[in-house]
Amino acid sequence: MHFLPEKLDDYVVAHSQKEPKLLQQLSRETWQKVLAPRMLSGHFQGRVLSMVSKLINPKNVLEIGTYTGYSALCLVEGIQPKGQLHTIDTNEELYDLQRKYFDKSGFGNQIIQHTGNALNIIPTIDKTFNLVFIDADKQNYPNYLEIILPKLKSGSVILSDNVLWTGKVIEKLQKGDKDTEALLKYNKMINEHSQLETVLLPIRDGLTLTRVK
Repeated sequence: MHFLPEKLDDYVVAHSQKEPKLLQQLSRETWQKVLAPRMLSGHFQGRVLSMVSKLINPKNVLEIGTYTGYSALCLVEGIQPKGQLHTIDTNEELYDLQRKYFDKSGFGNQIIQHTGNALNIIPTIDKTFNLVFIDADKQNYPNYLEIILPKLKSGSVILSDNVLWTGKVIEKLQKGDKDTEALLKYNKMINEHSQLETVLLPIRDGLTLTRVK
């Protein structure tokens, strides 16, 4: 979802850092072989994720929602030499595709893949995280927030994708629309939570930048 006029959006992308060749290859293969390729973070948002990670220089990163691994490869660009990125997805069929590109990146040993329910997996990871990216099933966003907060220290950052949900967050809530309902709850939670400072950025389909106080 793009909220800017197409020509202005093209200008923004053209005047941002270029997409690395490995990510171009992954994007191409995703569009050729995988269902719902629009789920990719994509060039511009990927460079935003990379920049945030480089500014934070995290030791440990948690990603909820791997898909084909594009966003993980962006987030790992800023990681410390002995750091780890733990990424979780429910789709085991994408595991080998993810691993192929993780190993090509040079960060393969630092990227740990998990397959299954994130709400069950996160408590088993004995780490505190400096950076978290949430980009999974929308109905569990509030649950993800609650379960990750104990694993974050002051100064840690949470990035949350799709928080504008193609504009549905400002429309009349339709009966049975559980995704939009959950996102409305989540957006309110992270904006009003006493432990958090939040800015909602109108990047692509909405990207929230949240800092733990």
